[in-house]
Amino acid sequence: MAKLYFRYGAVGSAKTLNLLAVAHNYQQQNKTVLLVKPALDDRFGQENIRSRAGLKKNADILVDDETNLLDYDLERVDCILVDEAQFLKSKIINQLREITLTKGIPVICYGLRADFRTKFFEGSARLMEIADSIEEVKSTCYFCNRKAIMNLKHVNGVASVEGPSVQLGCEETYYPACYYCYRDQLSSAEALSRH
Repeated sequence: MAKLYFRYGAVGSAKTLNLLAVAHNYQQQNKTVLLVKPALDDRFGQENIRSRAGLKKNADILVDDETNLLDYDLERVDCILVDEAQFLKSKIINQLREITLTKGIPVICYGLRADFRTKFFEGSARLMEIADSIEEVKSTCYFCNRKAIMNLKHVNGVASVEGPSVQLGCEETYYPACYYCYRDQLSSAEALSRH
């Protein structure tokens, strides 16, 4: 039976680089990979799936709230790879689950587990509920050498939990952090705001 995989990690943990490597491996074996990403992620161009290391490929499907992946012809697809899966609605995750069951196609989703406020994204929560395999893509804290598990947002160089949950950015806005440094940075920002 084909499986639904969720590979999550903090910001900057090379999730997209991993996705692109998996796509390359399939293509080297003359297998067909379908690359999927949320339409709202246009940081590097709407159709680009791009790692911070600079590698990129074009997405085959841009998903929005109206997308029904079950309507696509998936007859010759060997694997579906999904970037930024945290931004997908639960119904899209359910469609991916259905594809593994009815089409026999493995689906590997990559994304963040939680936002900068430590709350699940909708897509991530659903994947945690129904994925066959959940794997952490590990990285180190930006501020120390512990394992990063948090996504710390900075605004004008100061840690913040203000603003919308979905706010696209890169290294200049979000940092991978261990829980200790996450808490410490927010405490320091709170102390600054009182002065």
